Amino acid sequence: MNDLIVHTINIAHDRLIELTKLADQAKPFYDWVEKQAKRITGSNRCLNEILLSCSKLEIEKIIKPCYQAGNDEKPLLFDGIGRVYPHSKACFYFFAWMIRDAPQQRLSPLISRMQKADNELTKIIAETDSLVELIFEYRTIVKSFEWSAVREVVIDRLEGSRRSISGHRLEANIRTSLITAIQYYYSIYGNYGKFKNIEIADKQIKLGKHTIDVSAELTPKDGTHNVSLLIPVKTRETEGGGHSHLFTRDLITAISELKNANTNSHIVVIIIAENWSASEIVTITNQIDIIFHFNMNPNKFVGFDEKSQVKFNKYLEKILEGEQK
Repeated sequence: MNDLIVHTINIAHDRLIELTKLADQAKPFYDWVEKQAKRITGSNRCLNEILLSCSKLEIEKIIKPCYQAGNDEKPLLFDGIGRVYPHSKACFYFFAWMIRDAPQQRLSPLISRMQKADNELTKIIAETDSLVELIFEYRTIVKSFEWSAVREVVIDRLEGSRRSISGHRLEANIRTSLITAIQYYYSIYGNYGKFKNIEIADKQIKLGKHTIDVSAELTPKDGTHNVSLLIPVKTRETEGGGHSHLFTRDLITAISELKNANTNSHIVVIIIAENWSASEIVTITNQIDIIFHFNMNPNKFVGFDEKSQVKFNKYLEKILEGEQK
């Protein structure tokens, strides 16, 4: 990200860029809810118009099936550091955000009180009944369920969750780029290609003696073995290319060991460092599927630039289509 200098002070809003990138990945979830609403109501109107005009019973018929959606190929929703919510929690959070409520801070304690007052009341029933009543009661006050309005709420809620979660900022930005590639594919095809499910690890994983910063497990539809996507990240804050050979040697050794231990996997290497030797980049490229080098100090990294993201999108598409061997 470029510095934004005003009176010699850098006022660049890095967090805004990070959060808007992540918030935009909630759009496929919004589109999925809109499709459910159109199917259930038989209307060809947009989600905003449907929710502003339909009956309370119709709102219930929209929300509950979203919770109960049985197929694996559902869109994903994430917290402020890119960790995937379980589907029922994603539904609860998303509809609460749509009505401008705070699902964790305000609604969850109220749901717990409802369940304590009625031992037979399930959490899902308490949540869906509450969401139906909130949307029906306050829809004329919030005035809009358009994506542009909901997006602003999502940004705000993601910022709140990011502040409350102690996580690795760099890891979160890489995970956001992976999410972007996955959601890009889903937004076009409404599925995950040859895979029925994708699980993104919510933290670093350990494979043998190696730490993988970002990873995902892809479950094939045909019942064959899962496919792993492994994304180790290498950073260096100091300038100069003198140590890149040592870093490269260690990285190639790690890649070789990971390949031997995980034959059904794809490896993407991300290097964030200034003046990394171009010849060393080529050496690493010959060992793996794809490499991304960001020629900058890691402290300034806020995620993939557009060109790199497009490249990542195309690479992931080949994996999902079964074309990347």
